[in-house]
Amino acid sequence: MPDSRTPPDVDRVAASRRAVAARRVRAALKKDVTMRVITPQELLRRALADPESPAGAMRVTEFLTCIPAIGEGKRDRILAELSISPVKRLGGLGARQRVDLQHFLDSRWPELNPRTGRSRLLVLAGPTAVGKGTVAAHVKEHHPEILLSVSATTRPPRPNEVDGEHYFFVSPAEFDRMIVAGELLEYATVHNAHRYGTPRAPIDAALAEGRTVLLEIDLQGARQVRAAEPSATLVFLLPPSWDELVTRLVGRGTENDEERTRRLRTAKVELASQHEFDYLVVNDDVARAADEVASLAS
Repeated sequence: MPDSRTPPDVDRVAASRRAVAARRVRAALKKDVTMRVITPQELLRRALADPESPAGAMRVTEFLTCIPAIGEGKRDRILAELSISPVKRLGGLGARQRVDLQHFLDSRWPELNPRTGRSRLLVLAGPTAVGKGTVAAHVKEHHPEILLSVSATTRPPRPNEVDGEHYFFVSPAEFDRMIVAGELLEYATVHNAHRYGTPRAPIDAALAEGRTVLLEIDLQGARQVRAAEPSATLVFLLPPSWDELVTRLVGRGTENDEERTRRLRTAKVELASQHEFDYLVVNDDVARAADEVASLAS
């Protein structure tokens, strides 16, 4: 007679599949923290909101070591200081432990503190392949009150790109002339390859008319705009996950293997700069992300 305490084979198989799926989700969450797609605080919030979720089931040791600059030795010292057992799971932390861990994270990795004022000059930046151009194009189509600035670049056009609509495609000599003449609000060399810059005249004219202007530029350019126009509102576009960012870059098919590797390495560095921005927007849905960006104008 079969033991009634032993679950049927089908139950064991289903349970095994659920366990494997949960481990994959936890692994993806840890990678997102490591690559700075989400903050440690965000992962902790998800764990505390649903202790039964993959985030809630993550051991605190796993959580701490996925944070950049925390190795096993530092992890153990942190646990000792916070009086948290290494076998604890995030969703099972006590009330005091939750508060102490939150304070520890906030003291070392402060999250954004958006400025109270907003500007009619919006700057949209983010890592490579995150979809900045797609989101900006949606803003242009559905929010005609916002002028989308057209950048100048020395790179050749991609298929279906139109000069003057997507970019002003210029020669290196012409780009040099624009710099000397002071015609660019910002400019930078991207991925150690081509130069990009924002013509100043159309922006000044639109702002003088009372319109909102959206600049879709790279990180270096965003920093230059902040220095030149401190009142500008800086928005950082995030991917839903690191794996999704990799998928988008590979699926785009416009770069060779060497170029993709370089861009992913650059993306990791770019993601670490998100704390310099006023707002974060996740591009999990183009229409929703575009509407959120548009709403951030003054």
